[in-house]
Amino acid sequence: MNNTRVRGAAAYWPPAGLLGRVDEADRAILMGLGHRVAYPAGQITIREADTSDFALLLLGGMVKVTAHAQDGREALLAVRMAGDLVGEFAGIDGQPRVGTVTACGRVLARYILRSELLECAKQHPSIGLAVSASVVAKMRTATGRIVDFTGCDVLGRLARILHHLAVTYGPPGRNEAQLPLSQPEMATLVGAAESSVHKALRALRDSGAVVTGYRRITILDLDHLARIALAAGPAGSPAISPNT
Repeated sequence: MNNTRVRGAAAYWPPAGLLGRVDEADRAILMGLGHRVAYPAGQITIREADTSDFALLLLGGMVKVTAHAQDGREALLAVRMAGDLVGEFAGIDGQPRVGTVTACGRVLARYILRSELLECAKQHPSIGLAVSASVVAKMRTATGRIVDFTGCDVLGRLARILHHLAVTYGPPGRNEAQLPLSQPEMATLVGAAESSVHKALRALRDSGAVVTGYRRITILDLDHLARIALAAGPAGSPAISPNT
């Protein structure tokens, strides 16, 4: 799933992201802010607890947002793709960063200073509203994730987060999607041990919902994955059968 702009073709901006929430005129304004940057795979673009106050408007590629728990473990908070604005919390309130942002593969973005972002929102109220709506959507997703995961087993959590990411970032009208996630990243995303995620992935593969490769999971049937996610019960309940 790559939303990188292709010359001669219209870019698809997921409606959940900032660029998908604005019209062409506002999109042009946003894409004219700051300056263009490129990050290689593995590059840390924002560090947790740092006092920098810029934001990144993603134009291509994917980043992961992580933070450290009190016991030292790393938690994967979210993944963001092209069209998303990342780092906007500090870009709005100027407070220290709440997470670390790392490039997963090559990433293209606009590097936007806090002063420029705030001035843009002031001069263009529709953009300010879109930024606010984007932040609210992220908070709703985070809240929904807590609710969805409560009492749910690893299989259910994995099916639900994979379905959410595919529906959020995939082009509409398709019943399949590809996500550039490794098994360790999926494990931290659902808050489970890698061994548990490995078993859950095997169940999803056996059911025909997904296939996996190196740092990649391909969803073959979104509708089937949705049914698995809905059927998943509390921890300890029976897992799906290969014929589900």
